[in-house]
Amino acid sequence: MTMTPEGGAIRRPRAILFDWDNTLVDSWATIHEALNFCMAAMDKPLWSVADTKKKVRLSLREAFPQHFGDRWEEARTIYLDRFQAIHLERLTPLPGREAMLHGLTAEGIYLGIVSNKTGALLRREATRLGWSELFGNIVGAGDAVMDKPAIEPVTLALTRSGIAAGDEVWFVGDTAVDMECAINSGCVPILLGGSPTAAEFSRHPPLLTFADEQTLFRRVRDL
Repeated sequence: MTMTPEGGAIRRPRAILFDWDNTLVDSWATIHEALNFCMAAMDKPLWSVADTKKKVRLSLREAFPQHFGDRWEEARTIYLDRFQAIHLERLTPLPGREAMLHGLTAEGIYLGIVSNKTGALLRREATRLGWSELFGNIVGAGDAVMDKPAIEPVTLALTRSGIAAGDEVWFVGDTAVDMECAINSGCVPILLGGSPTAAEFSRHPPLLTFADEQTLFRRVRDL
């Protein structure tokens, strides 16, 4: 029986929900360029790459009012227009992720996406990579009544699976918002890459951490 570091048993997942950006695909450069294009248009100071990586966690409808106040919808339009113009040509899957997804599918595990990327853009990227058929549901920002870390996107992502959120559902991501969403919905929080001791995980720590996709796949296969 596989155990957590705290001594609890880990059950084989019947479903795995993945974050998208920087969990399955490398998006930081594209997000950063679109954000700074928006910042310049809105007469705001530009962000460094480090700023982008630290601050980009929530969906646009959650984050942009904090940065742009009453003009947040104007800023959202500017950002989305720029992002849409460049994202497909720069879309890059992280190494090994496609093989991992195919391997998990072959193991009979239901796969879904829960992302804070705008839903239409998210599904366009999945289609471009030829990954759409790997997922039972691809849920992005605006698809549910609330966005991650709320539980509603998780519920929506599992709708076609017949599987309820719980300890047979892993939520795999790279940020504390992903871990918070997993905990809020009763799923198992899994960190893929990154350090579980980083300050951002102090309130919502992962239950398991995998350095890479091969280690994650082997653990699932061996359960």
